[in-house]
Amino acid sequence: MPARVSEAFVLQTWPFKEGDLIVSFLARDLGKLRGVAKRARRPKSGFGSGLERLSHIRMSYFQRENRELVNIDSCELVHSQFGLSADFASACALDFFAEVSEQLLPAAEPGEKYFRLLAAVLENLRAGGTGAAWRAATYFSVWAVKLAGLMPELQACVGCGEVLENQKAYFSRHRAGIYCQDCRRSLDLRGSWELAAESLGIADEILRTPVAGLAERTWTQSTAADLRRLLVQQIENQIERKLITVPVLEFA
Repeated sequence: MPARVSEAFVLQTWPFKEGDLIVSFLARDLGKLRGVAKRARRPKSGFGSGLERLSHIRMSYFQRENRELVNIDSCELVHSQFGLSADFASACALDFFAEVSEQLLPAAEPGEKYFRLLAAVLENLRAGGTGAAWRAATYFSVWAVKLAGLMPELQACVGCGEVLENQKAYFSRHRAGIYCQDCRRSLDLRGSWELAAESLGIADEILRTPVAGLAERTWTQSTAADLRRLLVQQIENQIERKLITVPVLEFA
């Protein structure tokens, strides 16, 4: 079969046989696929750094009918994320992006919007600035959950319907949506977490604004940390496992 060429992001790799790699990648046109890159682990491999985590590449591969794995022929590097590894928080954000994408995305389902999300947050992360990792991680989390159809109602209490404007809200791992303070008490939501009005405002802004156009603010680990916790819980409930990169990211 003739080779197919796709713009792609590398999500994860695993050693295979003596010198090969299994590569999970997000193709712009076909979604998440897996393939075999023969001899990719050998010293004189022609793949170079093209198969590193979240490398943006143009990949040439062969797809055979009824085969789960494609045969990866070659790749051309468009953007490397290697320079971000020098900053620990940024490196942790890359691991987070890759794990969420690998675990959340269905196989072979085209997702142009998700591809553009990854491209945008990686470009913003490379642009740097104080707190860039937290800005990118928060933006990515909001839109990853939104595109997966997992975003809870953030404008009103799911218990009584009250609009939650400029007031605290609360959420629980085992209940959908957010609750006002009165419903939290009446429903006895023990072990719930507070979601600040500021974080709700950030989520609303993210859903209306490109990442490069977000309002100037000082981004630190504590900025919208409660919002990220809510979104991570939505992802973990969907995939039925804990994300191993989240504790490392949040303590970076």
